[in-house]
Amino acid sequence: MKAAVRGLYAVTPDIADTAELTAKVAAALAGGASVIQYRNKAAGADLRAAQARALQDLCHAKGAPLIVNDHLELAMAVDAAGLHLGRDDSSLVEARARLGPGKLLGASCYNRLASAISAIEAGADYVAFGSFFPSTVKPGAVHASVSLLPEARQKLAVPIVAIGGITLDNAAQLVSAGADAVAVISALFSAPDIRVAAKRFSGLFSSAPAI
Repeated sequence: MKAAVRGLYAVTPDIADTAELTAKVAAALAGGASVIQYRNKAAGADLRAAQARALQDLCHAKGAPLIVNDHLELAMAVDAAGLHLGRDDSSLVEARARLGPGKLLGASCYNRLASAISAIEAGADYVAFGSFFPSTVKPGAVHASVSLLPEARQKLAVPIVAIGGITLDNAAQLVSAGADAVAVISALFSAPDIRVAAKRFSGLFSSAPAI
């Protein structure tokens, strides 16, 4: 059975020290993060492999799904729970075929509802929209309006993830507008206490209905 995509969707920052990265992710999980996405744009193949294996071991022990960003072969090599693809990454159809039906497949759809519909037809289990707010990780990211979320909620039957510049000050409006999960990097992993930040993000979903 596939894991549910709901709540705090923690996306890892670019950290070269695997022990430090693992400790930060462990703190996020302790605070209630429900999904971990491994994303490291700065790492080489060997470091990505080592970090993905370490995070997969941790997530498996904690009962949380690990989703690998971009790299299909890596996701398969470490037996991750799933894969997330962006516009310029591998084909969703190919990824779905190679992953098989039991793995999660997510797609970045930016600010386009039509892209989300196409992604679901291609086999995506969840879709992500954003950037909803200015992002230090992707300062040039496409902007998505919060009004996209209720429209998407009416038309889509899969979980919706909101991403981009999300903080504890603005996340609640995204949840109220229809996001099933919020994907957070900086506001979580740069927080003075990652566990406490994760608990506060996760708490936003305690009364929100699941789809």
